[in-house]
Amino acid sequence: MTNISANDIRQAAERIAPYTHRTPVLSSEWINRISGRQIHFKCENFQKAGAFKSRGACNVVFSLSDAQAEKGVATHSSGNHAAALARAASIRGFPAHIVMPENAPKIKIAAVKSYGGMIRFCKPTLQAREQTLLEVIAESGAMEIHPYNNEGIICGQATAAKELIESLDEKPDVILAPVGGGGLLSGTALSAHYFGEIPVIACEPKGANDAYNSFHSGKFVPSQNPKTIADGLLTSLGSITFPLIMKYVEDIVCIKEESIVKAMRLIWERMKIIVEPSSAVPLAAVLEEKIPKKYQKIAIILSGGNQDLNNLPW
Repeated sequence: MTNISANDIRQAAERIAPYTHRTPVLSSEWINRISGRQIHFKCENFQKAGAFKSRGACNVVFSLSDAQAEKGVATHSSGNHAAALARAASIRGFPAHIVMPENAPKIKIAAVKSYGGMIRFCKPTLQAREQTLLEVIAESGAMEIHPYNNEGIICGQATAAKELIESLDEKPDVILAPVGGGGLLSGTALSAHYFGEIPVIACEPKGANDAYNSFHSGKFVPSQNPKTIADGLLTSLGSITFPLIMKYVEDIVCIKEESIVKAMRLIWERMKIIVEPSSAVPLAAVLEEKIPKKYQKIAIILSGGNQDLNNLPW
C-alpha cells in the first residue's frame, strides 16, 4: 500500500499552481430539480489541456531533477494524459514521446501534436501499446510516466478534490468521480479522506465494468474488450490504484450507455459547457438513482471536455 500523505497532496497543489487552472465549481438549478439533489460540479473540462490529467502530469514533470528530465518522458495514452504530459514537458523544455493507438480520437492526436509531443502509433491493444512503449524507451532513454499507476500522478489528481472541498461553503455528503485506471479516483478518495472525511463513490460504464468487478470481488479483474462511449474509462486498475480504492472508496456503481449520453447532453444543454462522455458518468449514476438517497449534497468531478465535435453521440 502506498503511503501518500496529506502533505504530499498539499505540496503537489503548490507545485502545479503556476501551470494549471484552479477550475470553477458550478451548479444548475434545473439539474438539481430533476435529480432531486443539490449537485456541485468541479469543472476540470476547463483545465489546461482540457482535462484533470494536467494536474498529475505537471506534478510529475516538475518533480523531476534536470538529470532525470534530460532525455525526456514517455508514456502510452489514447488521449488526455498524452496531451497533458506533452504540454508539461514542453513547458520544461524537454521531449515527450507518446505511444498512441492508431484509432485514438483525432482531437486528442491533434492536441498532442500541438504541444510538441512525438507520437508513435501502434495497434489498439494494451499489449501493442506496452511493447511499443518499451521500444521507444530503449531508443530514446526517456523516463516512463504511467498515466495512473504512479504516486506523483495520483498526488496531482488529488488536488482537484482538495480544491473542490475548499471551494464549497458546506461539506458535501458524497463526492462522485468516474473510474478508468483509477488515478483520479484514488486521488479524490485520498483528498476526501484527509481534508473532510467525505465518502467517495466511483461511477463506471456497464460496458467497462472491471473496476466494479474488482471492487466487489476484492480481487483484481482486468479490463477485457470494454465497449463504451466513455473512451477515457477503458483501462484496467493498477497495482497502486486498486489497493487505494479498496481502502478509501465506499462503493463503485455501474451505469447504462443511454444514461451516459442523456447526462452528457443535459450538461451541454443546461450548463452550456462541453464535457466528454467520461465526465457525464457520475451524473448518469445520479439520474439512474444509483446513489443512495441519504446523500443529498453531491459533488461531482467533471473529468474533461475533449470531445470530437464531428462525432457527437446524439
